[in-house]
Amino acid sequence: MKITRRKLAASLAASAVAMAQPQSPSAAAADEDLRAARDRLKAASDALARREVPMAAEPAFRFEA
Repeated sequence: MKITRRKLAASLAASAVAMAQPQSPSAAAADEDLRAARDRLKAASDALARREVPMAAEPAFRFEA
């Protein structure tokens, strides 16, 4: 089999690019991460909802224009 230097360089470059691309996580792992993030958000929201904050309470920051 005879391969020119140009074809060899092109095939090596293509294989190097293919190996350099990061592997994407599987769909199941991504769904599990999303579900875990939503569960954490719901837990934090529920914890905040249990607290009573008086209307006179001031925030710890100021909005300035």
